[in-house]
Amino acid sequence: MRLPVLQKVPALQPTELSDVTRRAVEDLLREGESKNTMASYKSALRYWAAWYGIRYGGQIQLPVPSPCVLQFIVDHAERTTDKGLVSELPALIDQTLVQAGYKGKLGALAHNTLVHRIAVLSKAHQVRELKNPCQDPTVRELLSRTRKAYAKRGALPQKKDALTKAPLQAILATCDDSLRGKRDRALLLFAWASGGRRRSEVTGADMQFLKPIPEGFVYNLAYSKTNQAGVDLPENNKPLLGPAAVALTAWLQASGVGSGAIFRSVRKGGHLGERLSPAAVRAIVKERCALAGIEGAFSAHSLRSGFVTEAGRQQVPLADTMTMTGHHSVATVVGYFRANASLQSAAANLLAKSLQ
Repeated sequence: MRLPVLQKVPALQPTELSDVTRRAVEDLLREGESKNTMASYKSALRYWAAWYGIRYGGQIQLPVPSPCVLQFIVDHAERTTDKGLVSELPALIDQTLVQAGYKGKLGALAHNTLVHRIAVLSKAHQVRELKNPCQDPTVRELLSRTRKAYAKRGALPQKKDALTKAPLQAILATCDDSLRGKRDRALLLFAWASGGRRRSEVTGADMQFLKPIPEGFVYNLAYSKTNQAGVDLPENNKPLLGPAAVALTAWLQASGVGSGAIFRSVRKGGHLGERLSPAAVRAIVKERCALAGIEGAFSAHSLRSGFVTEAGRQQVPLADTMTMTGHHSVATVVGYFRANASLQSAAANLLAKSLQ
């Protein structure tokens, strides 16, 4: 079969990418990445560039030598000495990084932040197909031992407290019949009852994916952290029933929201504003906990862990729980269970039952 010859369209080289194609590839990769991930990557790379520039007196270039990564770790990780906990980042450099806005406060980085910044540098080398210093055996061993050292000191971050049924009901009781109160009540129940939605999933919720049914609503979670390809799956449909449906109906009727973002800011005078940011969900949880007088380390993620913990308390089958949360890993879901959920398990009460 003879193919037509297009005189005005230049033929491409099959072994090379044109500048236009390269830019298109980069655009697609960028668009397909989550906004939160992109923001965290940019922040980490900015810090690397700033730290390197001050520490070594020059502009950072890839590939970075592995001794540089080792220096980064000891500069930002605390170790135990006769003088107490110390790290190697000079005080003057530390102050400069803080004053320039690259660091939030003086001192060593949180362990999770340190690991994340190493991971971002590793990703930068991987994408460019360069020799990766973060995969150097010495670097990997140092990171492993550093984590163990932090764990022995009890310095690794603890999981946030879970908003199980009782504390959830307490914070819901602080939501009055004002427009803001109705929004917060609907938001909290939407996040919790639909399987413990993440902040970005709550603020990204849109009316086009909300379907009324006789029992309440079904929300189609078309895009999520565990389904970034937007694959159409049965478990994408999250039911909103009972109190969650009642609260959402009240918010939609009071606000007049009929299209676009479901949850929006409420300004003075009861005027609706823009779509809520993920940070606003955390602020709402913390504010409502404070109003309810609930003490503990609660955050937006407490809604997700609370749903899983409550499901464990009520002996909900793990498969049903995972269908609602969207988890793919059993180990991850089990990790959400708190000690107070396991207290009610049959395994924890074997001896008590045998003595009855």
